Amino acid sequence: MATDHAPPAPPPSPSEGPSRVLLRQVLPALAVGVGASLLLLGISSLADEFQGVLWDDLPDALGIGGYSSLWIIIMLTATGIAVGLVVWKVPGHAGPDPACEGLGGPPLAPGVVPGLLLAATLALAGGVSLGPENPIIAANIALAYWLGSKALPSVPAAAWVVLASAATIGALFGTPVAAALVISEALTAQPGPGSLWDRLFTPLVAAGAGSMTTELLSEPSFDMGLPPLTDPGWGDLLASLVIASAAAVFGLASCYLFPYFHAAFQRLRHPMLMLPLGGLVLGLLGALGGKLTLFKGLEQVKELTASIGSWSSGDLAKMAAVKLLALLVAAACGFRGGRIFPAVFIGSAFGLFAQALVPEVHPSVAVSSAVLGVLLATTRLGWISLFTGAILAPSPAMLAVLCLASLPAWLIVTGRPQLQLDKTGTSLH
Repeated sequence: MATDHAPPAPPPSPSEGPSRVLLRQVLPALAVGVGASLLLLGISSLADEFQGVLWDDLPDALGIGGYSSLWIIIMLTATGIAVGLVVWKVPGHAGPDPACEGLGGPPLAPGVVPGLLLAATLALAGGVSLGPENPIIAANIALAYWLGSKALPSVPAAAWVVLASAATIGALFGTPVAAALVISEALTAQPGPGSLWDRLFTPLVAAGAGSMTTELLSEPSFDMGLPPLTDPGWGDLLASLVIASAAAVFGLASCYLFPYFHAAFQRLRHPMLMLPLGGLVLGLLGALGGKLTLFKGLEQVKELTASIGSWSSGDLAKMAAVKLLALLVAAACGFRGGRIFPAVFIGSAFGLFAQALVPEVHPSVAVSSAVLGVLLATTRLGWISLFTGAILAPSPAMLAVLCLASLPAWLIVTGRPQLQLDKTGTSLH
């Protein structure tokens, strides 16, 4: 997560202890947490409703198969045109180039938020292989800072950035644990007053409020129905080490290719050329890979894992490769969206491909290890990668195996190009 500073705990006055300082921050953190979750739920619900119209109601009315190759190509191209118009004409141009943005960052101007959310909603509904996390976090940071600086002008901008990021991550995963891990990863490299838990206090409040709001209103679930790993052996550990490392190499390929994809689209220079062409390419990839390779990927992973054994190794390899290319195209041509959820699908398909080749590998080991490897390569967020891999097949035994599998996978990806560029179009390392 890209945060420039940690949220400093204000130094207590001689008459005020640290606990009273932290208590004064609870109400703003709760407000940010609930607000961040409501924005996420609102955009997700709107995108789901629009998706139903575009992919079910409209093709039914026209007598066309909703997921036929023709309709997939038409819809993705139309989505590129619609998002291109937003980027071109709407004030703020839907924010900066998403290829150069990470998970979080400095606050955007409030006027950018409507266009950013509109572009993200259209992409989510239209089947683009991106998730909601990056634009929603950026929007929540902008709104939290804008409103918070008016209500509490003494609070530094960095505090609102971290609160909004933690709240949105908590809402996305339905638990504050993921946010705590990501924020602690950012804080460990940044000196500041107070203990780590003092500095985590308000982000945890915001993340807890965001996750509870999401749980109460929508019941999110990362449960993929994978059989639990109850008694791991040396074979499971070896399989996890190999699959996580291989998946990291597979995911790392996207990082090496990303600047070339981005440069190719940038040569077109105009959003009404880049995005419609990107949509057309995504439509062709979707027609090749099938409907499971469309959209952000989380619901599609559940469908994929619900029928383990019914997919051939060739089908699974094709879906993993197509989704990887779709993620590259969507992120390079200017669609607004996040990369975590598509990476989860890529990892799941890769893991099931490995399991199809070697049926003796436990499905939970295969899927969780591959998701871990792909996320490490594409996000470089170690804790969030480990956490996501673990919650797909929750068990203490699986967590222990993944902790060990993350070590060689991290050695493979660390210091290598990231799936993010600087302002000159060069890969970050």
